[in-house]
Amino acid sequence: MNPSPASGDLCGRLGLTQPLLNAPMAGAAGGRLAAAVSSAGGLGMVGIGGGVATDWLERELALAAAPGKPWGAGLMAWVLEESLEPLRVVLEHRPALVCVSFGDPGAAASMVRDAGSLVAMQVGNAADLQRALEGDIDVVVVRGSEGGGHGRNEVATLPLLQLALEKTDKPVLAAGGIATARGVAAVLAAGAQGAWIGTRFAACTESISHAKVKEAIAAAGTDDTVYTRAFDIAQQVPWPAEFGGRALRNQFSDRWADDVESLQGAVAASTSITDTVEAARRDADVAQAPVYAGQSAGLTHGGESAADVVADLAGFRTYLRASVSRW
Repeated sequence: MNPSPASGDLCGRLGLTQPLLNAPMAGAAGGRLAAAVSSAGGLGMVGIGGGVATDWLERELALAAAPGKPWGAGLMAWVLEESLEPLRVVLEHRPALVCVSFGDPGAAASMVRDAGSLVAMQVGNAADLQRALEGDIDVVVVRGSEGGGHGRNEVATLPLLQLALEKTDKPVLAAGGIATARGVAAVLAAGAQGAWIGTRFAACTESISHAKVKEAIAAAGTDDTVYTRAFDIAQQVPWPAEFGGRALRNQFSDRWADDVESLQGAVAASTSITDTVEAARRDADVAQAPVYAGQSAGLTHGGESAADVVADLAGFRTYLRASVSRW
């Protein structure tokens, strides 16, 4: 195995006091959330989707960097295939870590390395992991099927984490289904160098998600999510077919999640469904719009600040000590 520039203590390399990162959730993880997580000792991440305006991106990146703490960003490889311009803008703001996922990082990874930042890649199965073991990737993020938002639905977090730790000496971060101090303790005890947490941070006060979306996440249970491509098909968002999304169940998903072929036909024949879902997103109508969240929604509380969440998750040390003393 070839050591990466980040081999060893990733938190020490990044200057973190807590082994915690917020997932770079497009539509939820903006600069204010990233800054709050970084200021609390973790690594705040900005999520960058497709078609973002440059002025929005500049503003959010400036917010993330404002506290003078390390921060990072997440971008989609399939979006960057069309243009590397968003990545160029990100790198001008000097992030400590850039995650390029959902497709081959390719030229983007080289750009990040050349700029002096660490390169991370989310993996969702064994093939993804094999790609992440190549020399241009510094940090492996194992994202299990429990996780919210887009990704694969093939392997759960714990089996994928164990596989990655057997295969590489690169720093491995665990993602998917982690929302409590106990969960953080579990993945750290297994050998992960940090926990990559989305759903709980999506409901934080600093998240750019609409208040109704945060309320829906906080009210959901662990079995209230569905993995589907239906929302992307309805909005005609060209996500690669292998990357569906885990979202809260609602009226729209109840109708279409198990009938995507019919949905594709209906969308091709008329704009009415696309118009309805896009309007629902603008109005935060959670009965029709996608609310991306993982199975940890049932462990998520509303009204918390990012600092509150980091402080709570930092209690993992108590559970690690208790586990060691028990044996």
